[in-house]
Amino acid sequence: MSKALQKAKGFKKSKSGTYLSMAATALGAISVVKQIRKARAEHDTLRLIDATVSAASIVTGLAILYRELKRLGDDDVLLG
Repeated sequence: MSKALQKAKGFKKSKSGTYLSMAATALGAISVVKQIRKARAEHDTLRLIDATVSAASIVTGLAILYRELKRLGDDDVLLG
């Protein structure tokens, strides 16, 4: 495995990488909000359900990333 690939994998598990993942996930929420508004305006129940499931997925993803961030913070305390 190349050094660049190892470094990239390490970044993904770092605090900075976790914050970046949280930001990207949160940006996905903007799209879901637009989808919900459009579905409500068009009275499209199926699209509204789809958007709601997508929103639940985003919330779950953020919760998992938050848990990972807390775990990384706990590891830093143990190392120091």
